[in-house]
Amino acid sequence: MKQLLVTGGCGFIGSNFVHYFLKNRPAWGVINLDKLSYSGNPANLSDLANSPRYEFVKGDIEDKKLVLGLMKRATAVVHFAAETHVDRSIESADEFLRTNILGTASMLEASLACGIKRFVHMSTDEVYGSIAKGFVDERARLLPNSPYAASKASADLLVRSFQETFKHPAMIVRCTNNYGPYQFPEKVIPLFVTNLLAGQTVPLYGNGKNRRDWIFVEDACRAVLLVLEKGKAGEIYNIGAHQEMSNLEMTHAVLKHFKKGKDMIRYVPDRLGHDLRYALNFNKLRKLGFAPRWNFKKGLAATVRWYQDNPGWWQPLKKDKYTVK
Repeated sequence: MKQLLVTGGCGFIGSNFVHYFLKNRPAWGVINLDKLSYSGNPANLSDLANSPRYEFVKGDIEDKKLVLGLMKRATAVVHFAAETHVDRSIESADEFLRTNILGTASMLEASLACGIKRFVHMSTDEVYGSIAKGFVDERARLLPNSPYAASKASADLLVRSFQETFKHPAMIVRCTNNYGPYQFPEKVIPLFVTNLLAGQTVPLYGNGKNRRDWIFVEDACRAVLLVLEKGKAGEIYNIGAHQEMSNLEMTHAVLKHFKKGKDMIRYVPDRLGHDLRYALNFNKLRKLGFAPRWNFKKGLAATVRWYQDNPGWWQPLKKDKYTVK
């Protein structure tokens, strides 16, 4: 059986991808390497505990010996593992630099040594910085504005350096804002949903004019798998959905779903260096055959249902205060 090595598979996008991949590629197995940081939750994949096609390994991507041993057993790699929350990077950048840069270097070195033929590195639209108008394609320069975004841009440049120097068959995917099941409730949509389920107000940064494109996580997983199988080695692929709205519009959509009014909005001081807008041109991915299947209304309804049905998952994770992306 061919094996896919997934890093960060107990996180939000990673766990959704593991489920999606195993469901749709029955001839493959998955090795999931995750160090189980605060947002890595083994409960996300508890239903796979007895599957002969799934193996969980607790460990750090900076552990070069461990990574090399797992890489020797793999046919391909999808590298999700990263520190991702912008506000945490503003409070302290150290862990972001270690995991996102040094960890990615460890993965690249091991995959090069083992002759891995397909390697997908998960990045973010935030590396492009704030986009005043129009859409950015993969040729745009990198202008990260937060320690998190800078660490991801640095990782992207490391991947590029291995592509150029060693002809490493890596591909970079830069994705817009994801939402859906298993998302840690410090991120804005699950934060708002779980607050409303608990009868609490929702904290909205600044004036709510910051704009984001929202993609349901299943669509993002489809895109990553498409790049893994059909993408061209050495290329970058943006992943978007063209579901752009302001944070205030998104907030009203969530409130409308719960039949709540604007009195449930609690405005909070804006984040430092808060990017106004992200917007991706993903025509290159479209040419591979990608088209989003979930609109925001449908995806939000599915997301709310999941949190309603799984209070035992999110209630223990809630703390006194979360800030939002």
